Amino acid sequence: MDNGLKEKLEADLKNSLLKGEKDKANVLRFLLSLIHNREIEKRSTGQAPVLTDEEVIEVIQREVKKRNEAVELFKKGGRNDLAEKEIKELSFINSYLPPQMTKGEIEALVSELKSKGLNDFGSLMKEAVKVTKGRADGKLVSEIVRNALNAG
Repeated sequence: MDNGLKEKLEADLKNSLLKGEKDKANVLRFLLSLIHNREIEKRSTGQAPVLTDEEVIEVIQREVKKRNEAVELFKKGGRNDLAEKEIKELSFINSYLPPQMTKGEIEALVSELKSKGLNDFGSLMKEAVKVTKGRADGKLVSEIVRNALNAG
């Protein structure tokens, strides 16, 4: 089982502590604690307590989603200072995720899948999510799939 991403997070934490980058170190500590909690969850279900890179990415993506929602709420509440802090932390976190697909790439993928005979929402969405897993927001994929089906 590869555990390269977690090790990279740990190494980056050590480096940021040595360089005195407190903000980055705090974010990395938090991510590592989330990963550790997920390992404990796995252990309690009788599975091997080591997370694969894919599982680590899932943990990080959940955190990105929460922070994006927090940014929106802070902006609505007029707390731009807190929104800026979240955005800064998101930039650290996003650097550990695989590059995100563009809307155009997702649209091309969906139309390709549709041309292979997947013409109902469930099957088209299932295949699209399988291919875009970890590289695209599910809400965006769903919107593109709906638009493709409505377009005919």
